[in-house]
Amino acid sequence: MATITLSYDARNVIAKKTIAYILSLGVFKNAEKPRYNAKTEKAIQDAKNGIGVIKVKNVEDLFEKLNS
Repeated sequence: MATITLSYDARNVIAKKTIAYILSLGVFKNAEKPRYNAKTEKAIQDAKNGIGVIKVKNVEDLFEKLNS
């Protein structure tokens, strides 16, 4: 898939309407930027999947698992 990068004045009404029209055709899609960098995204996914996460009941249990 090829990528097209456009630079325009975001306050220009004609430019905004033109971009909206082009996207409304359904031929093109708006590329989504990641919210975070790649390492942070991987860390978030690892946490969601339970990789590298320890589960504890309370603080004492936490210190017990950290010391062992």
